[in-house]
Amino acid sequence: MQGRRKTKLGRVISTRMNKTAVVAVETFRHHPIYKKPVRRVARYKAHDEKNECGLGDTVRLEETRPLSREKRWRVAEIVTKAEVVEVKPRELETEMEDMEAESREPEAAREETGPDVNETEETGAEEPRDDLT
Repeated sequence: MQGRRKTKLGRVISTRMNKTAVVAVETFRHHPIYKKPVRRVARYKAHDEKNECGLGDTVRLEETRPLSREKRWRVAEIVTKAEVVEVKPRELETEMEDMEAESREPEAAREETGPDVNETEETGAEEPRDDLT
């Protein structure tokens, strides 16, 4: 009879290495004295043969023989793919221009109405004295 391999469920936090994904596995334990749930995050390097994993994907890891110095897990399956939001460069440029225009409008309105009350209040600092010798 063959023993079952250990499995863990986690979220991919890095895919910068070739055929390797760094997966964060979260576990909750109760503190022994205070009984408050404490979150623990363990990071595992897992073998991803086809480089299918993306950032934010939820994956199931399976225990395997040592593949490198730190890799002892492999990606068994991708449970859910992360939603990637694509933004066109043209959309970013128009958003930046809109934000700049909005930030300029209050400055122009302030110049027309005069200085703010807060700007004219004295700071409470003493004036320098000229009679000191």
